[in-house]
Amino acid sequence: MNRKFIFSGLAAGALAVSALAAIQPAASAMPAHATSASSHAVHVCATHPKPGHATCFAMAVTAANGKVQGSLKPLAAGFTPTQIQNAYKLTGLSSSGRTVAIVDAFGYPGLESDLATYRSNFGLPACTTGNGCFKRMDQNGGSSNPPTDPGWDVEQALDVDAVSAACPDCKILVVQATSNSFANLEAAVNRAALQPGVVAISNSYGAAGNFANNSAYNHPGIAVVASSGDGGFDGGSYPAADSNVVGVGGTSVFADGSSRGFHETVWNGAGSGCGHNAKPSWQNAANTTCATKAVSDISAAADPNNGGMSIYCGSVPGCGGFIQVGGTSEASPLIGAVFALSGNTPGYPAKLLYKAKKAKFRFDVTSGSNGNCGIPVCTARVGWDGPTGNGTPNGVKSF
Repeated sequence: MNRKFIFSGLAAGALAVSALAAIQPAASAMPAHATSASSHAVHVCATHPKPGHATCFAMAVTAANGKVQGSLKPLAAGFTPTQIQNAYKLTGLSSSGRTVAIVDAFGYPGLESDLATYRSNFGLPACTTGNGCFKRMDQNGGSSNPPTDPGWDVEQALDVDAVSAACPDCKILVVQATSNSFANLEAAVNRAALQPGVVAISNSYGAAGNFANNSAYNHPGIAVVASSGDGGFDGGSYPAADSNVVGVGGTSVFADGSSRGFHETVWNGAGSGCGHNAKPSWQNAANTTCATKAVSDISAAADPNNGGMSIYCGSVPGCGGFIQVGGTSEASPLIGAVFALSGNTPGYPAKLLYKAKKAKFRFDVTSGSNGNCGIPVCTARVGWDGPTGNGTPNGVKSF
């Protein structure tokens, strides 16, 4: 039995779920690759947030009728934890219980129970409040429940499921901002950074614009990672464009008969560009051609159709179970989890991604494009390029 749901924008910029209405897939500057002529992906959050606010970057795959359909069983095309671990050579690795923090907007009353269903379905160890693996708090460090928003609920489900897939023994902290305003999200990031054991903070949200570096994203010793956005070459997204943040681009991932078992190309929706903030010194080694901070430093699976994960959001109104979701919202928590597995987050962890001795271990993405601005900001090449940064993880030696 399938249950159908779609997302539609509200005047305030939040999203609601309707089990009965139908909409066309949301437009983006560079739409996702499709597995068939009738397969598309829709943004689950409003694509144009009001000033001072962020959007989430999760994108859900639709069926042939243009609707997102929830299933009681994982969708066959969606990546599983085993596939994620195999693709990035993470199988059998341990974080020794380090914590990945997830910062998102709004509440999600069923988050822990939905996470339990996801992990149980794929044979992952339980991660609960009771066993100390899972913790949720509001932006003030308390246990209040912010207002809910179905689009951001799906974002949160993707984030915790992605960390679980890449790093089954990581502890997970979710800090829920009261709203999607940057003021509240930044308060939540600062709250996450104060929590013991946090080695990475994932931010799968952002907005285009001239945003100055903000101290909320400057926490030496913690890998503060953020999605580059889903609009293709568009100048990228903030906070990925912050000089102190690890910006995470996106790839399309395909299973094949190679020794690795997979190959990757640029996902044409991956955000890239030259931001508005100072170029960090470690990017000088990459010849980014940007005079300012190049948005993407690293990348991971993001194409909703080719590498998008099968996640569980059964308690979200209208979701009905498992759906297939991607976007650079998937890539950010995956990279946060790899940093946790590596245990290597001294100073500003982005520096490590530009060291030659680390780069030789990563998977270099050398094909594909997300726009018409050429090499290297839009088109892949050997080494660093705009859509995928310094490639994708190949175990923890690459971090």
